[in-house]
Amino acid sequence: MFKEFNLDNFEESKNILEKKIEKSRAAINELIEIENKTYNNFARPYQEIAEELNEFITPIFHIDSVKNSEQTQKVHEECLPLISNYETELSQNEHVYSALKDIQSNHSSEISIIQEKYSLSNENIDELLDFMSSSKPNTSSKSNTFDINSKYSFNDIQYNDNRLLNATQYKVVENENRDFKLGGCGLDDDNKSRLKEINLKLSELSHKFSQNLLDSTNAFEMIIDDFEDVKEIPESDLELARFDHDGTTKYKFTLQMPSYIAYITYGSSREKREKIYKAYCTRSPQNADIINEILKLKYERSNILGFDNYAQYSISTKMAKSENDVVSFLEELALKGKGGARKELKEVERLALDMDGLSDCQNYDLAYYSEKLKKEKYEIDAEFYRPYFEQNSVLSGFFDFLYKIFNIKFVQKKVSAWDDKVKVYDILEDNQTISRIYIDLESRKDKRGGAWMNNWHTHYINVDGKELLPTAYIVCNFPPSTSTSPSLLRHDDVVTLFHEMGHALHHLLSKVSEPFVSGISGVAWDVVEFPSQFLEYFAYDKEVLKLFAKHHKTGVILCDTAIDRLIKAKNFQSSLALVRQVEFALFDFKLYQKLYETQEDVQNLIDEVREQVSVIKPPKYNKFQNGFAHIFSGGYSAGYYSYKWAEVLSADAFYLFLDSDVFNQDLALKYKNLILGKGGSVDMDKLFFDLTSRNPSVDSLLKIDGIIS
Repeated sequence: MFKEFNLDNFEESKNILEKKIEKSRAAINELIEIENKTYNNFARPYQEIAEELNEFITPIFHIDSVKNSEQTQKVHEECLPLISNYETELSQNEHVYSALKDIQSNHSSEISIIQEKYSLSNENIDELLDFMSSSKPNTSSKSNTFDINSKYSFNDIQYNDNRLLNATQYKVVENENRDFKLGGCGLDDDNKSRLKEINLKLSELSHKFSQNLLDSTNAFEMIIDDFEDVKEIPESDLELARFDHDGTTKYKFTLQMPSYIAYITYGSSREKREKIYKAYCTRSPQNADIINEILKLKYERSNILGFDNYAQYSISTKMAKSENDVVSFLEELALKGKGGARKELKEVERLALDMDGLSDCQNYDLAYYSEKLKKEKYEIDAEFYRPYFEQNSVLSGFFDFLYKIFNIKFVQKKVSAWDDKVKVYDILEDNQTISRIYIDLESRKDKRGGAWMNNWHTHYINVDGKELLPTAYIVCNFPPSTSTSPSLLRHDDVVTLFHEMGHALHHLLSKVSEPFVSGISGVAWDVVEFPSQFLEYFAYDKEVLKLFAKHHKTGVILCDTAIDRLIKAKNFQSSLALVRQVEFALFDFKLYQKLYETQEDVQNLIDEVREQVSVIKPPKYNKFQNGFAHIFSGGYSAGYYSYKWAEVLSADAFYLFLDSDVFNQDLALKYKNLILGKGGSVDMDKLFFDLTSRNPSVDSLLKIDGIIS
């Protein structure tokens, strides 16, 4: 049913990949030779060829992020040019492009014939195509007659099913034809060749950026031998930092996220806070040159493809319609958030002055004094909650919650994975297995920082009519468990888990039969964060929290008073958080609107954006851009705005539950069937309207974050 994670013959990956690429190339050439190409004999098997290759390559790239070593780096570097060159070659295959254009054209011709014969409107046609896409036609949820002035039922319509595509199939072909054009089809050979060079170089630079960041993160250690400098750090964090050297107790802090957060938030020594902060925001200085190379190559690629800049190229596949839409959206958020951010910063500065006579509060002071302010305002201590968020208990209660709203069960399986601490679950719906998920939550030195979801297999129906089931990975960097202590999470970690599970369920609960628009495939990048951010909101609901917030020693459920304080503190410094995210997003988008050729140009842009948006300026040595992996080694180039863009949708959708009940299963199942079940087969703006019966409003986000009334 599922292919198990297995890296036997890992060192032979390059040779195996070469053979698989040749097999894929030969299979595509066979398809090209078909005389009368249709969706079923060409487009469907074409997708399967891609899925089979993806099944092999995904674990190879994945393992380099979660068990990084010299061997994984070597194999990654061997395989990267092979897959990059093949994908570029395929994206420029004029024969495949021509076949898919013909399939789309034949569909349009058939539509014209049907419209004329049966006097159907465009809306009638849309209904017909939706009807054809339905796996269960003639049910009460889908009428068998047209709504608009037609005497015909769906079943009366006669058409050529080799030419007419259902709505899902049409979406596949439409997306592919767009992407082939963006890949270089229609260009002359010189430009195609140059695009191939650019794509390979960008792949190499992206990986090098990520590797430099990981190496730099792992290279730093801050050893402390004076207990006064660590006296405020929670015992659970201190236990991980403590070690014995020649009979003396010392403490080691690193740039791994749990360790870094512990010191920057609770470290008593301002000097040490600045030391670890400076190390963090000056990581991988060699990435500065890589950034300039990436910018030049992406600008050149965009120009070759007929775009003015990379930002314009980027939004050609997104929900946002124009560059101005994105910039205006971000500037509106900044305008509405900056006043509140100033007030929030002044509160911190006032506390720092009152407590320690500190008159020049810096970035490395912000978390330390903010934590004290939060405790003062809400009588809340983040460390108090950690014993109630033991990792296994959180997972168990989280699964109970997902069963209550989505009717899905998680059943743990004893199967191979990449680390002993990885947990593997099959997901069941109505006692039928529908997907599998790998959950890797604890930080390790050989794991890339951050948190993410990665899809491996995709749900679809193959050419033989067999249903293929999806699999995905969730990766986080939570405090590790030891032989003597469990992994105790911060509430922020719980929110992160909900976020990544939102991504995973978007992929794993798909009911779409075509792989290129199933799960997260084919979803516009600026709305792909909608399901993840939507699920986050439930991590602040009292009844949801009671499902898993249990003391790991006593089993006592977190009391109502403590939960109320946690919920009340949700919007603590929400304006500061908003303008910080807008700063990142505006810098990213403007960076790709024109060519910035030097490190100085890039730094000047950051400074300009901070002047426009920020309320606290970092030290001059801060070079956060050299670690901005989202836009230089991830998929968010000219797309970091997507987090806030999608958050508008998620906030607006969550208001449906606030207005009824978070355990409203009818509403949850509607969300599941529409937003999660349809994957990329329908544009998200349409799915959102079908769910909410309204267009999204920025005010929903600002209200839910407490920024406006």
